[in-house]
Amino acid sequence: MTGAAGIEAAVRRLLHEAIDRCQNDPGVAGPLRHQLARLDRPVRVAVVGPWRCGKSTLLNALMGEVVAPVGEVAGGDAFVWYEDGPTPRATAWSADRPPQELAVARSASGMRVGLGGPAANGLTDVVVRWPTRSLRHLTLLDTPAFGADEPGPVVERVLTEADAVLHLTRDGRDGDLRLLEAGRESLVGQAAPVPVVLVRSRADETGGGQIDALLTARQLARRQQRDPRVAARCWHVVACSGAVGLAGRTLAEPEFAALAELARVPRPELAGHLLSADRFLRGELPVYLDTADRAALVDRLGLFGVRLATTLVRTGCDTRAKLAAELVRRSGLAELRESVHRLFVDRQGVLKARSALATVEAVARTRPAADGRALLGAVERVLAGAHEFAELRLFAALHGDRSGFDAETVEEARRLLGGEGSSLPARLGVEFDAPVRRLWEAATEAQRRWRERAEDPRLRLGQRRGAQVVARSCEGMLAELVDRSRRPAPA
Repeated sequence: MTGAAGIEAAVRRLLHEAIDRCQNDPGVAGPLRHQLARLDRPVRVAVVGPWRCGKSTLLNALMGEVVAPVGEVAGGDAFVWYEDGPTPRATAWSADRPPQELAVARSASGMRVGLGGPAANGLTDVVVRWPTRSLRHLTLLDTPAFGADEPGPVVERVLTEADAVLHLTRDGRDGDLRLLEAGRESLVGQAAPVPVVLVRSRADETGGGQIDALLTARQLARRQQRDPRVAARCWHVVACSGAVGLAGRTLAEPEFAALAELARVPRPELAGHLLSADRFLRGELPVYLDTADRAALVDRLGLFGVRLATTLVRTGCDTRAKLAAELVRRSGLAELRESVHRLFVDRQGVLKARSALATVEAVARTRPAADGRALLGAVERVLAGAHEFAELRLFAALHGDRSGFDAETVEEARRLLGGEGSSLPARLGVEFDAPVRRLWEAATEAQRRWRERAEDPRLRLGQRRGAQVVARSCEGMLAELVDRSRRPAPA
């Protein structure tokens, strides 16, 4: 397996070289040192999108607790970083004032950050540290909402600060997707663009919020994934209802009890009360549920979520745990979280190296001629020798159905490139506890098969080049197995 160790080591050496060349210019050396430190920190995933696309709700759903929106409290223009930490803490940063600690209060389902008045003016960043397992291996970045016509400043900073992107859109319009075109003119952008997963957010509102809204949204996401314009720029397209997913991850027993009480009402009879929020809140229900409980359910799940949850209770989700798990699955959140971990977290070494290379390239273009040429040459050499980036490009092509391979071959290629996990057993499609001999046999057979494809004159050039990439990945796995066999056994 090629892994990230090789590219990370090369990028570390390049960063040290760039810092040495720029040490007399603190304004340039600072960002380089920042990138060096980032190599040892979790991957940064930015959540971006236009107004009212559901960013805050989706962030909370990914974290499993109600922590966002902090950006709105900070005036809407600050970038908000959500990181793992031992205790809840929030720090605000601005261009002309020292950092300030913000008041943090726990709520029943998460946290509230106290910030308002003059203190909120001019903030550029708010760093929120929150103890949760969901943030252990990634940092989430909440970005200011941008209009479809002018996303420039936000996009420019996202491309600098983030290693990967969740791009939210309500309906997949071209105007919402401008970020997908950005950053591709540089050397690093051409070799390895910032990886993007497109999220059709607020999926529960699809088709007017009918009971089959989530199914329809998933079908639209699959259709959009097949669109060559989208497939060429996105690794994956997912439909997700952040509201339903968050409700599933944070569902409490009193809420389940209220939903179970509603589920006792026959569906045709209950449907009339769920035509509008006003009917549900003010109407005479066949079962007792006070106004405050009704309002809490609508606030948490929306009318669609209440319809879905009561239907699920009637059809077998008769405990809080069962209902919560099914809400998360139906919402698309489970698929989104799996995509984030499989595509971003499992590849974080390569993605962070890509970000560091982009910074070195940007610095090189501002340096005097000799230093600039030397650093750009070093960036080109790293890119030319980085098989990991060739894997990323092929992986994106496989997702976008641009490889030319048949479906079965595409599935095998995706698996060998780490699409189902980065471990050797996951890549080779064998049992997780398979012995070394079994791994060696599987890797040898896969390498032989893909080497034959790479040399098959009947295949098109693009297919042969793709097969070459997979064959080299197999060779990397064999090299790792050889390396394992040489390591001394633990005492």
